Amino acid sequence: MGRRNYMRLIVFGDVHANIVALERCYEEAMGHEPGRIIHLADLGGYAPFVNEVTEFMIEHRIEGVQWNYDFNVAHETEDCGCKYEDPVQAELSHVSFEWTKAHTSSKNKKYMKDLPFSIRLEAAGKRIHIFHATPMANNLYWYEERSEKFYRRMTKKADADVLIFGHTHKPFRRELDGKVFINAGSVGKPKDDNPQTGFVLIDVDNTEIKSRFIRLDYDVEKVASAIIKAGLPPLFAEKLRVGAG
Repeated sequence: MGRRNYMRLIVFGDVHANIVALERCYEEAMGHEPGRIIHLADLGGYAPFVNEVTEFMIEHRIEGVQWNYDFNVAHETEDCGCKYEDPVQAELSHVSFEWTKAHTSSKNKKYMKDLPFSIRLEAAGKRIHIFHATPMANNLYWYEERSEKFYRRMTKKADADVLIFGHTHKPFRRELDGKVFINAGSVGKPKDDNPQTGFVLIDVDNTEIKSRFIRLDYDVEKVASAIIKAGLPPLFAEKLRVGAG
């Protein structure tokens, strides 16, 4: 882990088999000349392009972390481990999981198996910890409105100055006790009532940590049509069109 005085980092949140959104984000990201691009997992689920997304990450050498969804697809478990409380959402999630498990290639399952739980970086003396959901569990939802006690507990577990994560599909930045918390949102399945794709650009130097959430139009209808053609629940397409997850 080398020490650097400056780093420009781009993070792609949950992609969820949306290759059209991923390609749009990557095209935009490269124009910003990042030092590194890292993805936050959830490569499959809810759309039909899990193999295309995974192969894109491999081809473009985009580093990433692992989440239970990818891990459980790779290990062909009975469910995704998502722990939805809503029974309807749980059933739809299971349909998506079974479809993804059946259609993900063996090569791509191996890639998912080999992803690390988290990635640690250091720049300008700042310790950066990147993971899917929280530093202790990958199916725990870290919403912006969580208590200060929760933030402090996560900081202690992460042992870092900058914590970067996703999972909720809702981007935000918050600061507490001199620490910076950034949720990258979602490339392929936003849940903030905005159907645009997007990512977060982070600049770290000796004086400050800057972040910018970049949102982009893309061909949502192309993906929505592919969802229906693949035999996945039409509700997935409807939610994608309005940014409801």
